[in-house]
Amino acid sequence: MAGGINFSALNISASGLSAERMRMEVVASNIANAQATRAHGDQPYRRKQVVFATALEHALGGNSRSGGGPRIGGVNVVGIQEDNSDFPKVYIPGHPHADENGMVAMPNVKLPNEMVDLVTASRSYEANLRAIRSFREMAEQTLALLRAG
Repeated sequence: MAGGINFSALNISASGLSAERMRMEVVASNIANAQATRAHGDQPYRRKQVVFATALEHALGGNSRSGGGPRIGGVNVVGIQEDNSDFPKVYIPGHPHADENGMVAMPNVKLPNEMVDLVTASRSYEANLRAIRSFREMAEQTLALLRAG
């Protein structure tokens, strides 16, 4: 609490904004590399996913953020992991990365899945932004009432 106002809700929404922004960046990278047949040496691009954890889990584990005690809510990005599913093979005999049978290992990125992830992240981002705006409006109304009284 600061000055009688609890900022936990604001911090939770802010952590959600940051996490969803990161997820949108990862999805954008997946979409941009959906046809990259060589990304890691002789391997195609491998789809990436953001790993989230609640800030409460971090607080219970003893982690704290700088400038204060542990967070009591919200979400943190704890990592980005690769999707280890198999690479689909496509018959493209003239492709420079085709094997002796004309098969090319393609990235394991499925555009419909990426679009669902992108829409979900975008909607979550918008919801957190609306919550922050509502908090700001309530704080402004409270200040206006205090000034008038």
